[in-house]
This record gives sequence, structure tokens and C-alpha cells, in this order.
Amino acid sequence: MIHDQRFTPCHQALPTMKKVKYYYNTHTLRYEKLETPLRVRLLQLIGFIAASIVTGLIIFAIAFRYIDSPKEKYLRQQNYDLTQNYSVFMERLRQLELKMDEIENRDNTVYRSIFGSEPIPDSARIKDIELKKEVKLVQGMGESELVQSIAGQLNNLSLRTTYQVKSFEEIGDMVKNKENLLAAIPSIQPVSNKNLSRVASGFGYRIDPVYKDRRAHMGLDFTAPMGTPIYATADGRVKDAGYNTGGYGNRVVVNHGFGYETLYGHMVRIKARIGETVKRGEVIGYVGNSGKSTGPHCHYEVHRNGIPVDPIYYFYNDLTPAQFDRILKLAAASNQSFD
Repeated sequence: MIHDQRFTPCHQALPTMKKVKYYYNTHTLRYEKLETPLRVRLLQLIGFIAASIVTGLIIFAIAFRYIDSPKEKYLRQQNYDLTQNYSVFMERLRQLELKMDEIENRDNTVYRSIFGSEPIPDSARIKDIELKKEVKLVQGMGESELVQSIAGQLNNLSLRTTYQVKSFEEIGDMVKNKENLLAAIPSIQPVSNKNLSRVASGFGYRIDPVYKDRRAHMGLDFTAPMGTPIYATADGRVKDAGYNTGGYGNRVVVNHGFGYETLYGHMVRIKARIGETVKRGEVIGYVGNSGKSTGPHCHYEVHRNGIPVDPIYYFYNDLTPAQFDRILKLAAASNQSFD
């Protein structure tokens, strides 16, 4: 039996044929196969790649502009938290500075005044530093600028705190030396004056007994018989004892420490010696009429930090309030001084 070899079995797969395009050639009047040149294929490929890149860049730019990355979201939240924390921090810093101002003010006006100590100059507490403008909003600050701003304010506050601690240590020493301080403040009259009749001329401008014009009289004149004892009005060390050519005659100057000095003039005789330590109530000389004087008396001065002050306010140890009021009126009389 003869088989026909022109037919293939039905179960055998046909080979895949590449799709071929044809076009009608009007010159040859027949269909011909369409073949794309290699140059055109390359240009098409390059154009496709370029279009893909441009489209990708546009999509990336839009996403970068309007859609935050996880890192950007984290940084944005962190920046917001820093802004809020910065505001809270600056408010607390401002409260601390106000508290420090109050402490410094109490130190000057209360604590140091109790002990007769001079207030600390503001320049010592760095208040003479030029005040800076308000800090910019934290969003507009660079990291280094923000750190410098905070560090500068903290440094200022730290220096003020350190100096204040030093001041309180000094006040602590004053408390420990309170007994010495009280002993060093002039607090009695230089001559016995129980009936308050010996105050002849007070502190301020008085008529000069020699030149007959108004001149500054930097002390009190106590009249007393020749040879009446003159007492040191506070504990101290004798700074000067001898004859003074400036008009005080035989005088004694006592340095009491803590900025206090007292002067006793016109003595007939000096008992104290330079460098000698004296106690309040100890006799340092005797009333006389030496120097520029018109009669036996004791010219008495109190100096605080080198400046003469009215001695009338330094008799609180031996006068009652009523006696002080009386002697205050006597000293205020505008009369002629004895020197």
C-alpha cells in the first residue's frame, strides 16, 4: 500500500513565522516586502530612550516637589519639634534671667546693705555687655547660628551665676565676721555727753570762725573742758597720731576696717600711738585747743570709704530715740563752728 508523503501528521506544530509587512509599489505595480533601514531603526530606538528619560525626569521632579520622602518627613517633623522645644526653652531661660536679676538686686539692696558693704557694680556682672537683638525665628536659623545663640545666652547666665555664688560666699564671710563688723562701726560719742549739751556745731556748711564765711564743716564739734578724755568710737588700729599742719592740730586717725575711719582733732595731748590697736571706749587723747581752733573742743569726723559722712548717725549705742532726736536738732543748727 502506497502512502502519500505530501501531507504532515495533524499533531505536528507548525513553525512560527515572523510577521512580514508588504507595501504596494506604484512603480512596479506589485506588492513588495517592507524593510526598515538600520539607520532608521537606530533613530527610533534613540528617540524612544530619550522620550523615556525626559518622561522619567518630569515624573521625578513632580514627585520630589510635592511628595516628601520618608527622610524629609522625619526631618520636617524634627524641625517642628525643635521649634516648639526652642520656644519652651527660651521662655524658661527668660524666667531664669528674671530670677537672677531679682537675686542680684536683693544682693545689692538687702544683703550687702545689712553689712554696710558696697553693691557689686553692674559691670562686674557682665551687664555692660551690649544687649543683642531678639533671636530670629528658629526656622530661619542655621544649625551653627542657633547653637551659638543658645550657647551665648547660657554662657552669660553661667557667668552671672558663678559671680553671684562668689558674692554669696563673701556675704557668708561677712556673716561670720558680723561681730567684728559691728565692733568696727563707730557707734558712740567721742566725749562724755550725758546731758547732750556739748554738741556745738554740726556737719555741713557752717560759718568759719576765722574767715567768717560759709565753709564745709566735715564733722561735729564737741565742747569740753581742757583735758577731757576722748574715746575711740569703735575698734580699730591707729593710722595716724601727731600734729597736723592742715588745721586739726594734734589729731588721731583710727582705721576701723570695713571702709570706716574716724578722726579726732585739736587735742592737747595724744595718748594713742601709730599702729596701736584700740577698742571702743578706750581713751586715745584729751580735749585741747591746738591747730585752727577758737576754744577747747574735740573735732570729730567719720569717713566711710574715704568720704566724710555725718557723724550724727553713728551714736546709736549710747542714745535713746528721744536723745537722738534732740541731738539731731542741736547738730542741725546753722551756727559758727569752732574750727
